[in-house]
Amino acid sequence: MHPRIRTIEEYHAAYQQSVEDPDGFWAAVAEPFTWRRKWDTVRSGEFSPAGNSKWFDGARLNITENCLDRHLAQRGNKLALIFEPNDPKVRHLRLTYRELHQQVCQFANVLRNNGVQKGDRVIIYLPMIPQLAVAVLACARVGAVHSVVFAGFSATAIADRTNDADARFVLTADGLNRGAKQIPVKSVVDEALESCPGVRRVIVVEHLGWPVTMREGRDVWYHDEVKDVALTCPAEEMAAEDPLFILYTSGSTGKPKGVVHSQAGYMVWADYTFRNVFQVEENDVYWCTADIGWVTGHSYLLYGPLLAGATSLQFEGVPTFPSPGRFWEVIDKHHVTIFYTAPTAIRSLMATPIDNVLSYSLTSLRVLGSVGEPINEEAWHWYHQHVGKGRCPIVDTWWQTETGGIMISALAGITPSVPARAGLPLPGVQPVLLNQDGTEIEGNDQEGYLAIKASWPGVIRTTWGDHERARQTYFQPYPGYYFTGDGARRDENGLYRIIGRVDDVINVSGHRFGTAEIENAINQSDYVVESAVVGYPHDVKGQGIYAYVICQNGLPTSDLEIQRAEASIIEAVVAEIGKIAKPDKIQLVSGLPKTRSGKIMRRILRKVAEGETSNLGDVTTLLDPLVVEEIVAGRK
Repeated sequence: MHPRIRTIEEYHAAYQQSVEDPDGFWAAVAEPFTWRRKWDTVRSGEFSPAGNSKWFDGARLNITENCLDRHLAQRGNKLALIFEPNDPKVRHLRLTYRELHQQVCQFANVLRNNGVQKGDRVIIYLPMIPQLAVAVLACARVGAVHSVVFAGFSATAIADRTNDADARFVLTADGLNRGAKQIPVKSVVDEALESCPGVRRVIVVEHLGWPVTMREGRDVWYHDEVKDVALTCPAEEMAAEDPLFILYTSGSTGKPKGVVHSQAGYMVWADYTFRNVFQVEENDVYWCTADIGWVTGHSYLLYGPLLAGATSLQFEGVPTFPSPGRFWEVIDKHHVTIFYTAPTAIRSLMATPIDNVLSYSLTSLRVLGSVGEPINEEAWHWYHQHVGKGRCPIVDTWWQTETGGIMISALAGITPSVPARAGLPLPGVQPVLLNQDGTEIEGNDQEGYLAIKASWPGVIRTTWGDHERARQTYFQPYPGYYFTGDGARRDENGLYRIIGRVDDVINVSGHRFGTAEIENAINQSDYVVESAVVGYPHDVKGQGIYAYVICQNGLPTSDLEIQRAEASIIEAVVAEIGKIAKPDKIQLVSGLPKTRSGKIMRRILRKVAEGETSNLGDVTTLLDPLVVEEIVAGRK
């Protein structure tokens, strides 16, 4: 039996044991999994400042045997995956654990037949269709390292990730549906691969039946490859610390970094956090609305639910198509009991007529969750009242791509669920607040930099191909700690409230973008000399992107020139990163506020973007103080 917390007393006891005897605690948690060989040590390596944590070292396993094979005897006919298509008129698909196991084995055999071997990196650029879930698990089954790229990123973003991971294999589809839009996915991949000479094979899933260009000797159709393969595939034996996947995330510098998670530690953490935060029962129907292209989809749509033997719903569409009642319709249709979504989605639905929610019963719901960014109080209350009908606990989960799973959250119905508070740390997580010089801030009702004091099983292992970058980003800023990059407040009851990023990262709808990354994209436009990007409060997205841009031939004066410059800037960002990183506001300026040493004073730009125009602090030290007056006057 997996350790499950069922009372507040059990939470405190588990937390205390996880701090005082972590080895004993996690050995008990890991015991029920299927291991080919047990571990030599539970924890080893140096957490900080080297960032060389190891968990369950010496163990041998395959994560898919724990997601699928071990459930077949008792749960073979239980629903593992429900697929709800973009268009409600298209029939949904249901896969039992036995059927999902067969599909994963088939895809794994296709990968092996196409030359994929243990340790190879495979880029997956697929729509939110069942084959995406199957492909991820098939990679894990053969011991390949999967790297899912959200199917909304640009050709340049795919190429950067493919080359960084030195991936030889790409899995994609002909096209995708997203709301009212259809996107030619394969042609985006074709464009990306023009600059990826290392790719040997592209396997294409037919989804929309669109004509696509297939390159002889490189591209093959999945439906042709799967025709004669076996329904069984032996799982590759992996070492506990072998990489399971790479997921690229934005940092404060330009180049996205490939966060690496390991086999055993990630598995134990995803399973433990999923079961305890959502308080999952055998007959639950659980729906996480995240795309598998993000870490939330990895941990809480796919791995966590399948490890726990739960039924997970995968949704191809968007919250507002074909109507703003789509989420609630799906909940009633499939009798969803646990619903996990982002504040961005909640806020966008709050802006539509309330009848869109009230037309549905939502009586099946038992637990509500929020992820991606702190949920504001207004959205929390709307979610609690109209979706949860005042009876469903809300778990406001704080975690990161790098943490592998949820770190601070209420446990549904057990620990306190307070609006705008993430709550208490999970067992195994030791959060601290630090001041600027790295001293721990004691007591409650305090604010500081959020850091984690000791290793946990899901901690980032490295950044692909560049361990020094991981060390410098997460473990070196405050030796002895993992630095989250977030500011937080511990309230009078010891509950944590996340305030937001303290580095040059903007959180747009729960997706992190480094300011340098967006500036670099903007600067690709022929119109642009220099740019500076900041975040500002946005009613729906949480944070919007505000770009200050200096143009090549001075400040444009005519409306037509301004429109052309702005269109070129947006085009550059979409081409380099994708539509998801498009600036919300662009202000063309003649100069930027810089110190005499040439550093851009982002503090000033942030305040102007936020609407603060008088209290801008001391500007006399700037190279040209008058530029600030011009920026304030021209604020969007």
